[in-house]
Amino acid sequence: MIVYWSRYGHNKKLVDSLALMLNDKGAETQIFRTEEADPTNMPSADRYIFSAPAEAFNLQMNMRTFMKGLSRMEGKKYGIINTHGMKKSRLVKMEQLLSKKKMEKIAEVDFQMGKDTQSGNGLTDNWEAKLGEFAQKL
Repeated sequence: MIVYWSRYGHNKKLVDSLALMLNDKGAETQIFRTEEADPTNMPSADRYIFSAPAEAFNLQMNMRTFMKGLSRMEGKKYGIINTHGMKKSRLVKMEQLLSKKKMEKIAEVDFQMGKDTQSGNGLTDNWEAKLGEFAQKL
């Protein structure tokens, strides 16, 4: 199960590409925006993947609120994806929120955005290979 939030489309592009990679390996994936999923009643899944940008010097507010609202996730395995533009990854913040839920991290990846972020073209040239490495860990 993949839950994401995206303003300019980068995280959407990442999770859509990740889902294709995982589907090619025989996995079934479900993708939800934060407002489409209920953090208090998450469907059963082998892995949970959360993807969101950094905004205003913090993890994006919708994802932060979503993660804080998660319940009954003890022992569940997760991967996290963060996009950011200021060389300041928010993976640590994501991990802190999920560790409070007693979840088990198995993979993480961050993407520093290049120019053209607001146009939705901020992912750097090596993003697909980096995402592929993340998928291998899942």
